[in-house]
Amino acid sequence: MKIQILLSVLLLSANTMYGQKEKINLWEGQAPFNNDVQVEEQDVNNRVSRVTVPQLYHYPVKSKEAKPAIIIIPGGGYAREAIDHEGYMAAEWFNKLGFEAFVLKYRLPDDDLFENSSYVPLMDAQQAVYLVRSKAKEYNINPARVGVIGFSAGGHLAASVSTLFTHPVDDKRTSEEVRPDFSVLMYPVISMDKACTHMGSRENLIGKDPAVSMVDYFSVENQVTEKTPVTLMVHAINDGAVPVENSDRYAQNLFEKGGDVTKVILPTGGHGFGFAADRPVAYWTQYLEVWLKTKIIK
Repeated sequence: MKIQILLSVLLLSANTMYGQKEKINLWEGQAPFNNDVQVEEQDVNNRVSRVTVPQLYHYPVKSKEAKPAIIIIPGGGYAREAIDHEGYMAAEWFNKLGFEAFVLKYRLPDDDLFENSSYVPLMDAQQAVYLVRSKAKEYNINPARVGVIGFSAGGHLAASVSTLFTHPVDDKRTSEEVRPDFSVLMYPVISMDKACTHMGSRENLIGKDPAVSMVDYFSVENQVTEKTPVTLMVHAINDGAVPVENSDRYAQNLFEKGGDVTKVILPTGGHGFGFAADRPVAYWTQYLEVWLKTKIIK
């Protein structure tokens, strides 16, 4: 009984400190590009797919001063979303640093469900940046400190948001509204070049026989400019799924364009470690904390 009471107190304390997560629909009514097809969203062991109603899961914190905000984009090869260790756990970690956190549940490419299917994830991610910034006053957010963090294919989506903002997918939005102020790219898929891409992510996003223009557009290492947000990249050198060359290309090109980029290469860790505390490279979050306190939290 004492143990149960203690657990209840701890849970109540956590909910009081960080707040209950709130679900916020990205779009009013039916999302753009949705076909008139009824499907049931799938969630198998916190691996989400078949999303037709994209949402933000909001993790608020209380603060008298305007807070930075982070939009968290889970990975999963553009086939599913690992929404636990690359979503919920990340939000709780950012809350502890005083960030207003939002986990993005986005639509995945599927020609049966959507028109212009390859552009649907980017459209959702851009809308998320716009929506969070538009609610800055409501949530006491600093509108000049709205960033993204993405993992694996979610890292590709975060990098896409950070580079492809000049012509938003939704033509009702402006580039200023959808551009994030900083980005953290975790073991990201960056290139669609067969020499180093993650083929599953590439095929799910742009198909097995894509046009050259699609390969070029979504090879985001070639889309960086001096306007690309300040960036942190973290990758394990022994990543067997997404070669570290993806991070190397993006960082090198961004550096050459005069951008602000920090690249951390871990000596081990493999792929997909996220914020799981039981992984041997869990110490990577110390790099993230130092970078955030140096570049973002001011």
